[in-house]
Amino acid sequence: MQSANGGAEIWLERTRCFSRGQTFRGILTKELSTMSPNACLPSVRSGYLQGSSARGAKITRAALLAAPAVRWVYWHTATVLSVLILTSTTGWPGDDRPSAPRFDPAGVRGSLVLGGGGTLPNAAREQFVKLAGGKDAKIVVIPTALDDAALEKGETSLKSWEETKPASAVLLHTRSRDEANRAAVFEPLKEATAVWFDDGEQARIISAYRGTAVEREIQEVLQRGGVIGGASAGAVVLCGMLVADGDAGDVRPGRNLLPASVIEPHFIERKKESRLASTLEKRPELFGMGIDEDTAVIVHGRNLEVVGSGQLTISLAKSANRPAREIEFKEGQQTDLTRWRLAARARIAPAFPAAQPAEPKVAAGSLVIVGGGGLPAEVVTRFVELAGGPESTIIVLPTANPSSMQVAAREGRFLERAGCKHVVTLAETSLAEVSSPEFLAKIKEANGVWFGGGRQWRFVDAYAETPAVEAFRDVLRRGGVIGGSSAGATIQGEYLVRGSPQGNEEMMAEGYERGFGFLPGTAIDQHFTQRKRQADLLSVMTAFPQLLGIGLDETTAIIVTGSTAEVLGKNKAHFYNTRVQSTDGAPECISLETGKRYDLLERKVVEDVKP
Repeated sequence: MQSANGGAEIWLERTRCFSRGQTFRGILTKELSTMSPNACLPSVRSGYLQGSSARGAKITRAALLAAPAVRWVYWHTATVLSVLILTSTTGWPGDDRPSAPRFDPAGVRGSLVLGGGGTLPNAAREQFVKLAGGKDAKIVVIPTALDDAALEKGETSLKSWEETKPASAVLLHTRSRDEANRAAVFEPLKEATAVWFDDGEQARIISAYRGTAVEREIQEVLQRGGVIGGASAGAVVLCGMLVADGDAGDVRPGRNLLPASVIEPHFIERKKESRLASTLEKRPELFGMGIDEDTAVIVHGRNLEVVGSGQLTISLAKSANRPAREIEFKEGQQTDLTRWRLAARARIAPAFPAAQPAEPKVAAGSLVIVGGGGLPAEVVTRFVELAGGPESTIIVLPTANPSSMQVAAREGRFLERAGCKHVVTLAETSLAEVSSPEFLAKIKEANGVWFGGGRQWRFVDAYAETPAVEAFRDVLRRGGVIGGSSAGATIQGEYLVRGSPQGNEEMMAEGYERGFGFLPGTAIDQHFTQRKRQADLLSVMTAFPQLLGIGLDETTAIIVTGSTAEVLGKNKAHFYNTRVQSTDGAPECISLETGKRYDLLERKVVEDVKP
């Protein structure tokens, strides 16, 4: 909640601590500036260790809850204090929904091992040690989620990790935030290649380490390519948000090592489907991961792999135009982290494609859209002419084919053979590279851009939501040409078909549905007749009848100027118009051979003008 002066208020409840018959009372405040930048605490509540809900003092954002404690690191005495520090439901300052900045599609740096509770699968244990360096692994075990009785009995996982024979395995534990900022405590993390969080109560981990040096050092382990893992509560705290309590769907920030996610362990066994659904209903920008017992998910970069006897359930919230969705993955199956992060973001964005998309026309410049399978000489000649001739600068983007620079350089050879003297290949793909002044300056000098073949989702990963896309549009605005073949054809449409990073057979991949829209209001498929893709495009037309579907055969192109598409090449172009139905109820399909023209606005053939 907000205070009168606009600051976030923090509610504190009286805390009772028991240790060897001793009782403590008190509140120690700390400046919020001690929190890590990503820790947002609009409200904080703590209760008796034994259970209490009496509301006490109220302070502003200038203070942060802490409490005196008998401190215990693994080389000290046992701790008795557990202070629950949780954020408000939203966890986002000034709004109840987060902004959606562009994120790195490469996924997490390093690796994560997320156990769903029960018995950790041997394959997960082996993967954890392997990712940590095998015999050179330096493992730090954090048992803070355990209760005091378990800690005093030594019921940690340290021994089980020692049995894997790593270079070292040590405990790190405290319940005191002051201790968590001491070098003597976090020193083992400096050289660690792996960190493991034991199961127990997630609130104990949050309370002890949020915003401390321990938390920062754990982040560093991941950043330098290490592995972080945990079982049940130890896995939950690693995600972007965590379910706070009960069945209310109340979520609070986790460690954010797996951003935009919320994890429910013991998923099927404890019937947590409805709780996860409730959570996502309140926070649809998140994607859910339900992990069964005796199951783990290995996260490496953007790849999610399931091991164990249960399954991973990916969940997405219901949105204004999409039903809630659950996708199940069993042992040995893999899926793509970036796809589900983008899919969750799509759930909070305006409906796409729009019910009335922009008209399919090019306001300035021209497009050359090729169906793959080779470039006829007449298509190359037309592209060079539209670019201003062989003296013009032409940018080639080999991005859709992740190959070596030598292979990438061959993408533009067809232009050099056509006599073009200023062909510039831009193979950069990172956000920093494609947003750099140097990269954008090269596009500004060009009068033509060529998108190569491969997989179209890689264009999305490289350029979407960056200044590069607007720079491409500027080429058209100044009368230039954008061209592309196969994946380089599909990316030019507004709706991106076959955009899934997990295979090109999925026509409508949520999260990867937005093309660059150089030709608005269209969905473009390629290798059309040769790969028998007619039914595929029809499925998109059925789902989104407001779009104009375009199927391009191999060695065939359409040249688009204004709202007219001229067919050029060896085979045909196919135009699917849902405004008119054929006798069998399917959308009208008009197939045109080279030399024919189609009016994209009127959705009809342009009749030849008789002399």
